[in-house]
Amino acid sequence: KMLGRALCTVLFVVVFPSLAEASQGHISVVLLGATGDLAKKYLWQGLFQLYMDQVSSGHSFTFHGAALAALEPGQRLMFDVLKKLSCPPDEAPNRCAVLKDQFLKLSQYHQLKTAENYTALNRDIETLLRQEGLQEAGRIFYFSVPPFAYTEIARHINSSCRPPPGAWLRVVLEKPFGHDLESAQEMAAELAGFFREDEMFRVDHYLGKQAVAHILPFRNQNRQFLDPIWNRHHVERVEVVLKETVDAKGRTSFYEQYGVIRDVLQNHLTEALMFLIMELPANVSSAQEVVQHKLQAFQSLWALERSSAVLGQYQAYDSQVQEELQEARGYVSTTPTFAGVLIRSDSLRWEGVPFLLTSGKALDERVGYARVLFKNRAYCTQSRTLRDAGHSQCKPKQIIFYFGHGALNTPAVLVSRNLFQPLMPKDSWKEAEARPDLHIFGQPLSDFYMYSPVKERDAYSVLISNIYHGRKDFFITTETLLASWAFWTPLLDSTSRQPPRLYPGGVENQQLLDFEMVTGGVAFTVAEPAELLSPSRQMPSDFRAIQSKFRHSPLVSAWAEDLISQLASDMEEAAVRSVARSGQFHLALSGGSSPVVLFQRLARHHYSFPWRQTHVWLVDERCVPLTDSESNFLSLHRHLLQSVRVPYFNIHPMPVHLNQRLCVEEDKGTELYARDIVALVANASFDLVLLGVGTDGHTASLFPHSENGLEGPPTVLLTESPVKPHQRMSLSLPLINRARQVFVLVLGKGKHDITALLSRVGHEPRKWPISGVSPSSGQLVWYVDYEALLG
Repeated sequence: KMLGRALCTVLFVVVFPSLAEASQGHISVVLLGATGDLAKKYLWQGLFQLYMDQVSSGHSFTFHGAALAALEPGQRLMFDVLKKLSCPPDEAPNRCAVLKDQFLKLSQYHQLKTAENYTALNRDIETLLRQEGLQEAGRIFYFSVPPFAYTEIARHINSSCRPPPGAWLRVVLEKPFGHDLESAQEMAAELAGFFREDEMFRVDHYLGKQAVAHILPFRNQNRQFLDPIWNRHHVERVEVVLKETVDAKGRTSFYEQYGVIRDVLQNHLTEALMFLIMELPANVSSAQEVVQHKLQAFQSLWALERSSAVLGQYQAYDSQVQEELQEARGYVSTTPTFAGVLIRSDSLRWEGVPFLLTSGKALDERVGYARVLFKNRAYCTQSRTLRDAGHSQCKPKQIIFYFGHGALNTPAVLVSRNLFQPLMPKDSWKEAEARPDLHIFGQPLSDFYMYSPVKERDAYSVLISNIYHGRKDFFITTETLLASWAFWTPLLDSTSRQPPRLYPGGVENQQLLDFEMVTGGVAFTVAEPAELLSPSRQMPSDFRAIQSKFRHSPLVSAWAEDLISQLASDMEEAAVRSVARSGQFHLALSGGSSPVVLFQRLARHHYSFPWRQTHVWLVDERCVPLTDSESNFLSLHRHLLQSVRVPYFNIHPMPVHLNQRLCVEEDKGTELYARDIVALVANASFDLVLLGVGTDGHTASLFPHSENGLEGPPTVLLTESPVKPHQRMSLSLPLINRARQVFVLVLGKGKHDITALLSRVGHEPRKWPISGVSPSSGQLVWYVDYEALLG
């Protein structure tokens, strides 16, 4: 076997003698899942394209296909694929034949099933290098396998197949990278135990599509034109769309787990959106700068709510699931095959501009694009027929990055002629020929400057080339992956039980899936058809908010989104009553993750809230700078205060950072806050205090078995948390109990155990501080969602 490999290398040198003289080292490419669908359709062709492009680069190559199948059948399957590889149309036939023959000779199949198999592969690579006198440049391992196999393969590579010091390792991973934030974090932690971040290349093949890959370079090359108009003052909206005519038949096992949001929006469309809305790095080729600007863009996005999306499902989907997954007759799936999502940003550049992401199966056409539509302030007096149509300021103004398919059937960049003539790199993009028969978004192509690639390339060929060159800016990092899942997971959770709208598919959809922006989100423009998706079991939306008692106090319970809506309305009502009574409203708010959705609801939906008469206080604060991401005040500012008109002097952050020190007793920050409360709040009695509950029964920053703060005088004190950051500042329980009203918000299945416990225990604040909340002359109301209440 090794002799044959040596002969391959000799042949390689004979055909391309320059390599023998100036070799830059040997690269071993290992394709795991070499006989699978992705490998057959795209990856082997992409590797062959890499070989054709780099055969004269000075590197030598070997290609190792690997799968679980035994040697003989696996080898036969793999070479059946390799024999069908093709060259680009502009490749000379003679050179193509030689390169293809050489590629096949440099390719070998391996069964990789056990630790011994990986050890044998490593031994084969090392023996070849030694026999041929080649220096190793690096190894590429392409994981074209299901994600559940990643950890075991990673362990084998790390222990048996790493290249020697001085040579690089590049591990290529295919999506899905988890199905929510928690699973993505688990997978990322597992892989981090075997590979460094710079060794991992997570593939989103949309980043290899030429129109998507050119968004940042286009923005960079056309800064002079775009800088004045790429903002909320000029952009009406941004659309990122992927429509498919095919359905999910044959893929329902995957689709039932993931659905359209996880399959397309969370990755492909989000990545394209980030390229459009992120601040432009000084160096768009710097992977590190691109990642940092992407993360900043994610941080600026409003959290998604159930009302942020409309969902649909083509009518044949249920029967396909029943057939392919052997589900019982009458099985009803709530998996969406269509989604339209409204995203907003609070950045200075994009505040108020809607970003619409849309994708679906069984639609009327196959097309993908990112479209920036600009506001049009022109009024044109002259008749349309008498104007220069192409440059008319009354025509729509837009920039379109056309991913492919559709009417154009090619990647393209289009810029309205009434905007500007863009600068495009002539070596890679050419001005497209006039096609008077074609229209796009209702306009003739003559209204646009249109450019298409000089040489159209498959997305995987582009990405494999970037892997070879080590260009990380075309791949998903751990940070951006987790940021994306953190953004999308709340929407996935809130819509997991929501019945999608049924649609027939194709042109018969008519206006069924049209949607519009409404207050607080999006909604379908036409009423639900008579035939509804109505599972036999009751769905969450069938339940109404219920009111009863919890720990002898009023209880409001509903699904989370409805509960937050009710709580926000009750808070506004309390504020209006207080202002009518005393001219002001003193509101003390807790930190943590639960109130974030409430803050956002108040900011976006409650325009009658008397913010100008409201004083905002904190119930507790972590002992970190107020600009630290752990700060309760920063969260409050980011999700509420910067969006409402509370007078600056009515905002009262806790003084945890004095004299360039954090929570030092001698600085007397607690006394300062207590004096402010006494001076400004009548009888030191807040009009409303909002609390949460920890899984251990703590509230505010008052923890079980605390020595202070659970009894005694109403005051402000420093406390110790069992989790980092340990040091906290908090209102004491007696001070909280002086409030006119106390609302306690409890959300999520993770709070079910403590909720059940609290329903049984009495007044035992040393064990469970929340049990000591009992306003002496006010009202306590519990707001508990169904998941926390019922599990």
